[in-house]
Amino acid sequence: MSTIKCNVEECYYNEKEHCKASTVQVRSQFPNYITSVSDDTACETFVPKVSIR
Repeated sequence: MSTIKCNVEECYYNEKEHCKASTVQVRSQFPNYITSVSDDTACETFVPKVSIR
């Protein structure tokens, strides 16, 4: 299993700066645009900690 680092403290899946989600979905932030840097991507797996209780 891969280790995915995560610095988003507000994400439900972040546990000590590692993503604990069973799968991770990443997408381009800009449709019809060739992404060439990580800043142009977004994590679709993100869930705010406050939304899950």
